[in-house]
Amino acid sequence: MSKLPNVTTSIFTVMSKMAAEHNAINLSQGFPNFPVDERLTDILARLSKENVHQYTPMAGYPPLMNKIAKLTLDSYKRTINPELELLVTAGATQGIFTSILALVKENDEVIILDPSYDSYESPVLLCKAKPIRVALNDDYTPNWERIEKACSAKTRMMIINNPHNPTGKILTENDFIQLKNLLEKYPDIIILSDEVYEYITFEEKHISAHTKDFLLDRCVMVSSFGKSFHITGWKIGYTIAPEHLMKEIKKVHQFLVFSVNSISQFAISEYLDAVDVNLLGKFYQEKRDYFQKLLQNSRFELKPCEGTYFQVASYSNISDEDDVSFCKNLILNHGVAAIPISTFYSDHKDQHLIRFCFAKDNFTLESAAKKLSEI
Repeated sequence: MSKLPNVTTSIFTVMSKMAAEHNAINLSQGFPNFPVDERLTDILARLSKENVHQYTPMAGYPPLMNKIAKLTLDSYKRTINPELELLVTAGATQGIFTSILALVKENDEVIILDPSYDSYESPVLLCKAKPIRVALNDDYTPNWERIEKACSAKTRMMIINNPHNPTGKILTENDFIQLKNLLEKYPDIIILSDEVYEYITFEEKHISAHTKDFLLDRCVMVSSFGKSFHITGWKIGYTIAPEHLMKEIKKVHQFLVFSVNSISQFAISEYLDAVDVNLLGKFYQEKRDYFQKLLQNSRFELKPCEGTYFQVASYSNISDEDDVSFCKNLILNHGVAAIPISTFYSDHKDQHLIRFCFAKDNFTLESAAKKLSEI
């Protein structure tokens, strides 16, 4: 008997597989296709011949943990104790899964804001808890009145994703004021803040949960080196939480993966001395602007993108078909893969919107845009 009877193959896997089978340009799955920084690959090549191939300590390689603490201080003016409040994880998804498994109990409820990343619901179900899916407004801002109505004495956790995948929306100061007011009414709710695109924002800057004093004792923050440094295949991230929560998260982590890939931890630790994460926003803003310019004469209507490396587009001027069918036909008939936004909703709400990933080299963006502009 399945513990996850309604879980099927991820839409990301489906679309990437179709793209490969039909030799389509893959703008669906969120991975870059341009080269990794040579400084990082040079560090990796040198380290591969050194004694860095055995287990690191369970919570992470200590020099890397100290540098993450410094990065957090530099970025958000938050001081953390790396021994007590930090965990290096096998990607952000493992950090999310482990945190939910550690902190959510049977019959608890977890608020998930739709459209939402597909990794949130499964660990909730595995805990025999209940996911409560609450839709964002049509402009992807949080509907705080609707969110509050969904909260109850059973609510154990709320998951926020900022910057937001798939929409590229970022939370505002007012959103955090509304969140503070809500949490004053529900003092037992834990916030899980998925901030894997934290360094990829554009005109408006990212406001992290790290900067909000009212969250520091009740929030789990999840970050991703894979997203920040274009190394998604390394599957390495980190989680920051107050000691009383981190103690429970580590209990699960030690029996799930115990410790994370050693050479990647050594390499990133050294790379952090050379790289400036503050340049990432400018880099991806240029990508976003170039992709938008390439599509300005197409029939797609591009939605605002405030962060991440995803562009949401409406195809209402092109077709009346549902978004899943449109994306499949986009691969079959036009050679470009995208992701249908309805798959991020529990009720599969279809607004004729799809998501493109613009974390690609210019040749790929140009080739894809040419095909999309001909539709």
